[in-house]
Amino acid sequence: MCNCSSESTYRRLVDYGKTYLLRLINAVMNVEMFFAIAQHNLTVVGMDGAYIKPIVTSYIMISPGQTMDILVTTNASLGHYYMASRQYDNVDQNGNINKVNATAILMYRGNYTPPASPSFPDTLPSYEDFGAAIWFTKRIRSLASKDHPVNVPKNITTRMFITSTMNAIVYPDNISNLACALNNVSWLDPSVDVLLAYYRNLSGYYTTDFPDQPPTYFNFTGPDVESNVITSKGTRVKELNYGEHVEIVFQGTTVYLSPEDHPIHIHGHSFYVVGSGLGNFDHISDPHGFNLVDPPELNTVAIPKKGWVAVRFSATNPGVWFLHCHIEKHLSWGMNFVFIVKNGATPETSIREPPPNMPSWHWFVICCKAPRI
Repeated sequence: MCNCSSESTYRRLVDYGKTYLLRLINAVMNVEMFFAIAQHNLTVVGMDGAYIKPIVTSYIMISPGQTMDILVTTNASLGHYYMASRQYDNVDQNGNINKVNATAILMYRGNYTPPASPSFPDTLPSYEDFGAAIWFTKRIRSLASKDHPVNVPKNITTRMFITSTMNAIVYPDNISNLACALNNVSWLDPSVDVLLAYYRNLSGYYTTDFPDQPPTYFNFTGPDVESNVITSKGTRVKELNYGEHVEIVFQGTTVYLSPEDHPIHIHGHSFYVVGSGLGNFDHISDPHGFNLVDPPELNTVAIPKKGWVAVRFSATNPGVWFLHCHIEKHLSWGMNFVFIVKNGATPETSIREPPPNMPSWHWFVICCKAPRI
């Protein structure tokens, strides 16, 4: 629906009565998206590479970096139908958002008079439909049941409560810059990557003191939290022993800027999403409502605007793993940190040793600094 688009380019021919698998990926860098197909239901059967209980729905909401497996049965009248996606704007921008609809056409094969224009999905939520997004995500469950529950970690050995904030960094000359942070720590890229420093046992490139709690507790989702905006930059990582059972509660905040969703993605592991809610997480009552029977197993989950989400996972993949907001600008502003999962007791539970022909660290530095010939 843009001047640069060609209607003939974005068409998919389908046969009546068949079921098609859509593998949907949100490759948009900075926004969550709604998606729907005119006059067709969607059956979501998988997310992030894991099966879920089938969700029959007229639309979906998908976060940046997230993937879904969707079945579509072509049982509508022969015709042309728009597949359409639009931005889910959960930031208070007073309507100042991109209102372009990305579209392609589902075109039935057969003998019929083509319509003047394809049908547009009237079930596609509006740009700021917060309730539609929450209603969809609340329905996501794994295939497990009470008789066959998933292996959710229950004996938690590490608990973390992490606030996501849009902060300001104040420098010695009193100049402040916008930054993003987790527990008031804004990630600083080191001069040597953490994986190499850890692998080579190099010191001075990171510290192992990423905090399990925010520096202060306050009304995180309250209307006036300007006094809690100051943060600091650092390359601070969290170390975990192999096999630890980890619980993280991510808390959204209204610090400094308008609140919004933050899709959190972890590398090297998947986690079980055991709970979510709006407002401030209650450490006493909210854990009683955790879903430990059929939580979905994902690697990306959105911290809801002015809300929280709780995840659990087992640290069974040794190595250095990045955890970050999948909104690209937030990642670049520092809403990230690193897990180091230490080696286990066996070669199978440890990072592989370097091959005998791997260059030494000093040789690598010399080669990187040598002039080009």
